[in-house]
Amino acid sequence: MLKIKDMSIIVTGGCSGLGLGMAKKFSKAGAKVTICGRRKEKVREAQDNLGPNVLAIVADVTKENDRKKIIENALEHGGKISSLINNAGNMYRGSIDELEQEKLLDIFNTNVISGMMLLGKAKKYLSKTEGSNIFIGSVHNRRAFPGASPYAATKGALETLTKVLAAELGKEKIRVNCVVPGGVYTEINQRAGLFDEKTAKKRLNNMASIHALERIGTPEEIAEAIEYLICAKWTTGAILEVDGGLGLGLTNA
Repeated sequence: MLKIKDMSIIVTGGCSGLGLGMAKKFSKAGAKVTICGRRKEKVREAQDNLGPNVLAIVADVTKENDRKKIIENALEHGGKISSLINNAGNMYRGSIDELEQEKLLDIFNTNVISGMMLLGKAKKYLSKTEGSNIFIGSVHNRRAFPGASPYAATKGALETLTKVLAAELGKEKIRVNCVVPGGVYTEINQRAGLFDEKTAKKRLNNMASIHALERIGTPEEIAEAIEYLICAKWTTGAILEVDGGLGLGLTNA
């Protein structure tokens, strides 16, 4: 099994939530980590707190020039690209008869298309290191949450991409895997304007009882699973559920 020390890792959406947890864990283990985000204040805060092994840049994964910027900065910071963690994403909710086409296109662009394009740019560098790409799925594809069809559809697409791209990129010695988190607190609902922080935390904590382990997870626990997949040399096309048992459909009957 590989070791994460001295790897060069890109984490999109790495300045908060799951991505920030990954950046902390990987940089402490000796990896050079390049993270990006759209909010300048969050990028600055992450850079100030994470130390010299982390390079935080302002970049929007939906923009072609910014995707090029991410790759170039990672190569400069780490000298190579060992792994790409396609973590950046957004939320859009609504009843099926109220959905707006432009907002649907936007969430598919952010959650699916941008990651595909970024992986395309990283491909030749990942091939050189026999590296990996990891998508972040969602338990929304294990438990049905009414009103969340746009988000669930994008996350379902990522699971399909994981299988297809693992088959496509195997000959390049690039591994493609996907982690499916359960209930973990991030800022995705606040960024989408759905809930304030207090309401979002209360809503998530109320879900603890439907996890088999009776608690929500932490970004660090998701980062543990990501680290495993980065280092697992013979694992590709895997959909790894790290959800505290939320996807089991636990009932009290």
